Amino acid sequence: MKQATTISRRTFLGSAMAGAAFTALNRRALAGHSPNDQIVLGMIGVGGMGTSRLKEFMKHDDVRVAAICDVDRGHLDRAVAEVEKVRGSKPRGFGDFRRLLEDKEIQAVAVVTPDHWHAIPTVRAFEAGKDVFVEKPLSYSIAEGRAMADASLKYRRVSQMGNHIHNDHDNYRRVVELVRSGKLGRITRVHCWKTSPTQPLRTTLPATQPPELDYDFWLGPAPQRPYHPLRCHVSFRQFWDYSGGTFIDFWCHIVDVAVWALDLKAPRSVSAVGGRFFIDDETETPDTLEAILEYPELILMFHFRPTPLPGFEHMGHIGCLFEGTEASLVVNYEQHEVWARGKKIDDFPRPDPTIPDSRGHIREFLDAVKTRNLDTTCNVRYGHRVTKPGLLSNIAFRTGRRIYWDDERERILRDSAAEQFLKRRFRKPWKL
Repeated sequence: MKQATTISRRTFLGSAMAGAAFTALNRRALAGHSPNDQIVLGMIGVGGMGTSRLKEFMKHDDVRVAAICDVDRGHLDRAVAEVEKVRGSKPRGFGDFRRLLEDKEIQAVAVVTPDHWHAIPTVRAFEAGKDVFVEKPLSYSIAEGRAMADASLKYRRVSQMGNHIHNDHDNYRRVVELVRSGKLGRITRVHCWKTSPTQPLRTTLPATQPPELDYDFWLGPAPQRPYHPLRCHVSFRQFWDYSGGTFIDFWCHIVDVAVWALDLKAPRSVSAVGGRFFIDDETETPDTLEAILEYPELILMFHFRPTPLPGFEHMGHIGCLFEGTEASLVVNYEQHEVWARGKKIDDFPRPDPTIPDSRGHIREFLDAVKTRNLDTTCNVRYGHRVTKPGLLSNIAFRTGRRIYWDDERERILRDSAAEQFLKRRFRKPWKL
């Protein structure tokens, strides 16, 4: 067996030198892809966002959705019917993701669950030899994000965090090139913002648990709580048991451009203040939060507030401002502007493009599954780097203290009360 493996590897390396086409075929064979080059996909979680992702995956002819899992039978039946309508074949349905992962035909899975359910299915999928597309924010906690990142390398699996703005537009690429060119001068301060909700959440759904929902499985590793319609499905993110609010929901979308452009690693310290100044309902997370993150020679601030950053209202609900010693650059999802001395500079000199355009966020993942490229632009290691400072900001808010961070050991220094938020005890029988 060892001799056969050695010959196969030499053959593969030789073919790589011989030509790209033969290399691609050999890689696909090594990856175990079907003869018609289709990727066999399983969906884990098909609520509102999961159904949207399902439809996106089905736009790619080389994807075959073979199985779908959801703890809500209504979601599951709707998604199975959607695949049957679009593709003419009926995928298998599961209420337990572990049964889906036992299917050896499935090569990749998309994990589109509430945040507290990202880590366990992702790590188990890696262990089962599946590649994983998982939604942002990457993880509920820093310990869970670390486990996901480590498992992706241990099991040599392809991954992508669902941060579509990174690849579905070329805007961030042009911003990264301009910031790195030095034409803005030295960047000393970065402001990110996201407008916050100010209206209370109300529901007309009955307070009794719907029969089609396996609520105990939905809770999973989270603490046992009585069923309430606001704690589940669409509004789950507004409860600390399952996520970190709208703040963490949008954190990765916009902080990504700062991490990318400045190659930010982790902050030295984080402080945050805020509260519930507008919303009075049964949810928990803040509607206002100001986070200050200290990096070497740089301060990054995240403003979670009802209105855009003053002076940049025209950029809309989300954006990022790079303050440079020569000029400043402001960016949202689709456009960016350069400002100097209080004026917008339309003819500001720009560097030649150096970052290749992307074929799309999902397409990049699918191509990487075929070529076994573990270094997708938003793999879970990068996703952990982007998500981590947002999770630390929420910890600083919840403790009411400035926290000091040791990134090498991923520990909060000299604050045992804050340390408890890095990892939580899973409800039995779940473990990571």
